[in-house]
Order: sequence, then structure tokens, then C-alpha cells
Amino acid sequence: MTVPAAFRRVHGRRPRLLDLYCCQGGGAKGYNDAGYDVTGVDKDPQPRYPYAFIQADAIAYVLAHGAEFDFIHASPPCQFDSDCQRIQGNTHPDLIAPTRIALELTGRPWVMENVGGAVPKLNDPVMLCGRMFTLDNYRHRFFEPGGGFTLEQPGHPEHLAPQAKMGRPVPPGHYGQFVGNFSGVQAARDVLGVPWMNRDGIRECIPPAYAEHIGRAALACLATVSGVAA
Repeated sequence: MTVPAAFRRVHGRRPRLLDLYCCQGGGAKGYNDAGYDVTGVDKDPQPRYPYAFIQADAIAYVLAHGAEFDFIHASPPCQFDSDCQRIQGNTHPDLIAPTRIALELTGRPWVMENVGGAVPKLNDPVMLCGRMFTLDNYRHRFFEPGGGFTLEQPGHPEHLAPQAKMGRPVPPGHYGQFVGNFSGVQAARDVLGVPWMNRDGIRECIPPAYAEHIGRAALACLATVSGVAA
């Protein structure tokens, strides 16, 4: 296991979080709530991103600047392993392995997120579900920790509510999937906790509650490694 550099906790300064492939910032909101100063990087303009933003290639940026941050989150595009993209016959690049290599070269602790279809390519991922955080949604996402960071698998509450079909309107008593060309953008904003996002951002986002959980775990883990109280 890679041993991270000393956790650079400076009195009066929030730890710095690098948010790679940031899109509209679902993860960023959670890390900000956990106490981080967040900078997002994406190859496309992201005018809805709520924190500092740099338009750049994520892998090139983390190779050049990743060591300047205290913790790194990466969400390589999930379309390569997405069921709906395979159904449509679309092709997309697979950036999981190149992103992992770049993250490991930074010497910093990190986590990499993706969808269920990518699980065989992730190393000991932890699954997070909306019900773990009392969200009326399932939205399973998988997180590979690295760079000395470890993350425990939370208990998984039973799925009791039925789930609407992919991309379809959500019937009463059901949970939405909020993928594809779904209806009910405002309902998705309310359920996932992303009121600033449009449909495009919601399709790809992780709920902020997931990132807040990871961010707090990282603060505790890194404080233990460095001997600095969180």
C-alpha cells in the first residue's frame, strides 16, 4: 500500500480537495460540507460548478498538480461501463486504469468512483447507497480508496421501495433512477440534494451525502496517519 505524505493540516486553513472529472459538482458539495476547500477539474466548461473550477484534462492536471492537494477525488466518465450506453450502442473511452496510475503517482491519498458495471476493474471498492444516508433513492456507486486511505463498507439497508424503470417518470411510492432523459428534474434535485443542477448534471452526479461521508472518513484516517487531530 502506498504511504501518503504527511497530512498537511494547517491551523486556520481548510484541507484542499481536488475534484477530478467534476461535472456539476455533486461530490464537491459533499466535500465542502465535510470541511474541504474544493477545486474542480473537467475538460468541458462547467458553469454550474459551485466552487473553484479549472478547465483542463483531468489526468494531465493531476500529474502536474495533484501533489499540491491534501485529498483527491476522481470520477472517470462512467459511460464505458453504463448499462444505458451499452443498450444504445454508444462507445466511450475507459479511463479507470490511466486515472489510477496518475493518482498513484501523486503520493497523495485518493478515492476513485464509478458505477456498478466498473466493479471488476476497481480494487476492493466500497459501495454506497442512498438509503445509507436516508435518501429516497438507491443510486449505488462504488469507491476505490488508494494512496493510504481506507474506507469501511457501511451496512446496507434493505431496499423496500420499488424502483421506477430507468429514465421513466416516478410513480407514487417508487424511487427514481434519474438517468437518461428522465422526467422530474426538480424531484431529483430534492431527493439527491443538488438544487443547482440541470438534467445533464443529475444523470452523472453522486449525491453530496456520499462525498461528505468519504470526506469525513478521510479526515479521520489522515489525521491518524499523520498524528494530527482532525
